[in-house]
Amino acid sequence: MKIVKAEKKKDHAKKLPTKCPSCSHKLEITVLKCPECETEVKGEFSMSRFSGLTRDDEEFLFSFLTSRGSLKEVQERLSISYPTARARLDKLLQNLGLIDIPQNEDEIIEMKTMPTSKKSEKKMLDLLQQLEKGEKNFDNILEELEGKANG
Repeated sequence: MKIVKAEKKKDHAKKLPTKCPSCSHKLEITVLKCPECETEVKGEFSMSRFSGLTRDDEEFLFSFLTSRGSLKEVQERLSISYPTARARLDKLLQNLGLIDIPQNEDEIIEMKTMPTSKKSEKKMLDLLQQLEKGEKNFDNILEELEGKANG
């Protein structure tokens, strides 16, 4: 039997390992111990879906929850762009098993094309900058683009 100590981080808290360091299979919790009286409880205990999150995912989730779901606030707290915040949220949801992100081109939704002109290119750049700054979200921009394409 191989014993591997959990890696210590900056805050000296140990991150719960979720995969076997030898074969990469999911670990099971079989012993819980009270640090005060050293009582041990043995059995098979399940891990929370949050146990497998990386420190970065935990930090993002904490920021997302404390900002009450506002990606604009998250991007300000973490000093990241809106598209990065959105991508990290998607990654977090995928890591928690809450969404599936398409892996191949067949599953990716086809984007509607807009006629290109200097005016429409400038408008598109303006919309992307607003998205980057968090002034508009992706859904608002899609609605605006669909309105221009239809109207």
